[in-house]
Amino acid sequence: MAADITKLYASMCIFCAIPVTVPEYRYQVIVASSGLLLMIEKGILAEVKAPPLHPARGDLSWRSGRGARAAAPEDVGHQVLQDIRNRTIRMVCGHRNMPGSVWQLPAAQRRTALKHILVSDKYRFLYCYVPKVACSNWKRILKVLDGALESVDVKVKMDHKSDLVFLGDMKPDEINYRLKHYYKFIFVRNPMERLLSAYRNKFGEIKEYQLKYGVEIVKRYRKNAGKSTGDDVTFSEFLRYLLDEEPERMNEHWMPIYNLCQPCAVRYDFIGSYERLNADANHVLEQVQAPSFIQFPERQSWYKPVTTETLHYYLCKAQRGLIKELLPKYILDFSLFAYPLPNVTSEFCRQ
Repeated sequence: MAADITKLYASMCIFCAIPVTVPEYRYQVIVASSGLLLMIEKGILAEVKAPPLHPARGDLSWRSGRGARAAAPEDVGHQVLQDIRNRTIRMVCGHRNMPGSVWQLPAAQRRTALKHILVSDKYRFLYCYVPKVACSNWKRILKVLDGALESVDVKVKMDHKSDLVFLGDMKPDEINYRLKHYYKFIFVRNPMERLLSAYRNKFGEIKEYQLKYGVEIVKRYRKNAGKSTGDDVTFSEFLRYLLDEEPERMNEHWMPIYNLCQPCAVRYDFIGSYERLNADANHVLEQVQAPSFIQFPERQSWYKPVTTETLHYYLCKAQRGLIKELLPKYILDFSLFAYPLPNVTSEFCRQ
């Protein structure tokens, strides 16, 4: 088991010595993160300080819930992941050039973050929604909690604006009160997997995106664009488009999670993972004391998830130089949320 935990640490993003304590195991793991090394190389971080070994009360932490049993062996890896995220966020966000509150953000970045934070005054929580990370189901839950929707299983087209309360629509003193006193959470996903999900959904299924973005992408990056209707954008063309876009101006479906939710400026109490969506979602519902009949919705039968094999295929088919050039734009998502950088080596792609 100790070897498995060591491998887990080695695949994650952190740049310090971390003492690890799990049942019957206590050992030291030293990890040099390729993510943070790239951040330093690109000048994103001028210096790195080791985080405190024990978080102060109120810091980011994985919370076990009311009356929860001691962690089972299968839960240990998840707690390790949460610990890595918490320590990395404290370390990176403690840098003097990082924002300490939403009011230290430039106006445009502050507007983006506040308009992505949804409010439940009844249950006293804030949720920063990230497109392509199950945000539609979380919006359903918010509507059910507020009484605007009868059930999370009601088959209706999701209206992403009505019957929802956005933090950005409130006055500064109202914003400050909720940021200070409410339970705050986000859900994150492997950055490349999220990009691929957005690409397949928006350019493969949504006519509006094909016409608004697809046609322009084809014209810009294809020598013989012809009469494309935007439904034949290649993944490499999409990556080229992202390279030329400023993160702050991107569409929310491919804007970095860091820019959407500003985890340095907002101290989130919990960071859930798309990779263990139901367990983490039910943990949050327990924390906010939602009614027991509300459970996180199951995926729709028509939903086609991005599998490891699918991601492998698309990454290895794309131009490797594009992926390497794109990493700095999403490096904070990789590093803060402990996702390994994509492997597109020749050896890996031959497998």
